[in-house]
Amino acid sequence: MATALSGPPHYIRPTAPFSDREIILRSRQGVLRTEADRVAALVGLTDKEMAAALGLSASYLHRLKTDQRISQDASERLLLLENLLQHALDTFEGRAATVLGWLRAPLRELDYQTPWQTLDTVTGYQLVDRVLGRIDHGIFG
Repeated sequence: MATALSGPPHYIRPTAPFSDREIILRSRQGVLRTEADRVAALVGLTDKEMAAALGLSASYLHRLKTDQRISQDASERLLLLENLLQHALDTFEGRAATVLGWLRAPLRELDYQTPWQTLDTVTGYQLVDRVLGRIDHGIFG
């Protein structure tokens, strides 16, 4: 007999974030295309969103075979994106739909751009991560 749990399930981060050194090493090796699908599934990103976050065209991303390695730049962005999504899931208690909505909502701290719009640069990843850190500490824009 199943019993209902009170409140939302507790989110437990599956892995520690990648260190800067790990990001450099793994980016240089190139990350497998299958990793992009796994990261997209964390919060339900579309293929088009995933391609944009990696600095690739959607058609190019679709043409890659699952066992192919993506470029160094796209690999770096993928690892940064995974760290960012894991941080966002931690911040929003594992609620993937909340993370997705937050990524798509304009924020004053980002000059009324969405977090997603800032991810076209590596600096944008850092900026969005800092916004999440302020939310973690109860400091709102």
